[in-house]
Amino acid sequence: MNAAGQGPVAGTDLGALTGLRSGKRSFYPAYVRSTERLERAVEALDGISRALVRSAEGPRALVEAVVRAAAEHLRARRLLLAVADGALRAARPRFLLLADDVLIDDETRLPADVRAHLTVLRTRPWEAESADGGDGWVRAPMTLDDEPVGGIAAQPGSGLEVADTDLAILRVLANQAAVALHNSYLFHSATRLRGRTEQLSEAAARQARDLAARSAELAETQARLVEAMQRQALDDERHRIARELHDSVTQYVLSAGMTMEVCRAELAAMGDPVAEIAGRLAAAKDLNRQAVERLRAAIYALHHTADEPPGPLPVMLERLSSVHLQSDLEVRVRVAGSPVPLPPRAEQSLLRLAGEALFNAGAHGGAGRAVVRLAYRPDTVVLSVSDDGTGEPAQLRRALRLCRAADLSGRHRGLANMLARAEELGGSLSIRRARLGGIQLRVEIPLPVPTDPEASDDH
Repeated sequence: MNAAGQGPVAGTDLGALTGLRSGKRSFYPAYVRSTERLERAVEALDGISRALVRSAEGPRALVEAVVRAAAEHLRARRLLLAVADGALRAARPRFLLLADDVLIDDETRLPADVRAHLTVLRTRPWEAESADGGDGWVRAPMTLDDEPVGGIAAQPGSGLEVADTDLAILRVLANQAAVALHNSYLFHSATRLRGRTEQLSEAAARQARDLAARSAELAETQARLVEAMQRQALDDERHRIARELHDSVTQYVLSAGMTMEVCRAELAAMGDPVAEIAGRLAAAKDLNRQAVERLRAAIYALHHTADEPPGPLPVMLERLSSVHLQSDLEVRVRVAGSPVPLPPRAEQSLLRLAGEALFNAGAHGGAGRAVVRLAYRPDTVVLSVSDDGTGEPAQLRRALRLCRAADLSGRHRGLANMLARAEELGGSLSIRRARLGGIQLRVEIPLPVPTDPEASDDH
C-alpha cells in the first residue's frame, strides 16, 4: 500500500478483472488459470467473429459455426443449441447437437439427457440460466431484445473448471447467434424481395412489350380500316362513273347507231344523194369518236385515282399489266437497275403514260403483245412501251407535230397528252420502230425529278 492509499483500490480492480486477490498465497497459480481463461475468451470471441460473418451463407451455416465455436471454447464433448418454440420462426434447423465432432439435427437420435435439455431450451428458455444442473451440463440463455428465444447447453470437457467468464462467453455466443439468425432472416428476406422486385420489373417490361405490340396491332387495324373505307369510297365512285356511262356514253353510241341505220336505209332506197348521206355519216362518225373518248376516260377513271399511286412504280406497272383493256393484249413488265423513289405525281404521270401507250397499242395498233420496260440509271429514268402492232412510227411522229400545232378535232390527243406529261417532268418523248415490229414509245426523265410537277391535262 502506498502513501496515497492506492493499494486496496488496485487490488480490488485486479480482483474484478481476474477473479483473484493478491493477498493469497495461491495468487500465481490462480493468475495462470485466469490468463488461460482470458486467452480462451479471446479465442472464443475470435470464433464468434468468424461465425457471425457467415450470416449471408444462411441460417444453417451460421448455427453450425456458433456451435463449433462454443464447443471449442468449453472443450465440450457435447453441445446443444436450440431455438425456443415460436421464436425466430425462420431459423433452420431449430436445434443442432455437436457430439464427438458429429452434427445431429434429428431428434430421434438424441440421447435422453440431451433431450431433457432440449425440452428446457424449447419450452422454458427463461430457465436456461444454470451453471450446473447436477449432471455436469451447463446452460446459457439466448436472448433477443431482452426476450428469451432459446439457449445453449453444453457438457464441458473433463478437467475443465467452468468459471463465470466461461458462462459470460457462452451467453455472448448465444445472444449474438440470435442476432445473427435474425439478421440472416432479414438478409434472405431482402434477397427474396429483390428477386421478387426483379421478377415484377421483368413482368412490367413484358407487359410494356405486350402493350406496344397490341398498340401496333391496333394501329395496323386502324390503317386497314381506313384503307377499307378508301376502297369503299373508290367503289362508290366507280358505281357513279358506271351510271354516267349508262346515262350518257351509251346514249351517244345508240344515237350513232340509229343515224347510221337511217343512212343505210336511205342509201338503199334513194338514188344518188351522196352529199347529204355523207354529211350524216360524218355526224355519225363524230358521235362515235365522242363515245370512244368518253369510254377511254371512264376506263381510266375506273382503274386509277387522282391521288398518289398506292405503291412503288414497278408494282403499279405490274398491276397495270393485269388490267386487260383489250382481252387479246399480252403485257410483260421488265425492270432494270435499283428502283429509287420518285415524287408521287411523277410516278402517277409515268403510270398514265404507260397506260395510254398500252391502250393505243391494242385499240389502234392491233397489237397482240406488248413489253413495258422501266430502267433506273444513275441520272435518268427511262420508260418504254413496245408492241408488235401495225403502227407506223413516221406517221405518229408527223401526227404528233401536227396536233401540237393545231387541234385535229380531238384526234391524237392522247399523244399530245403524253408529250406534255414528259415535258412537265423535264424529260422527252420519242417514237421509233420496236424490235417486236410495231411501235416503241420511249420516255426519258432526268434525275432528280421535281418534287411537285404540275398536273397534266387528262382530257
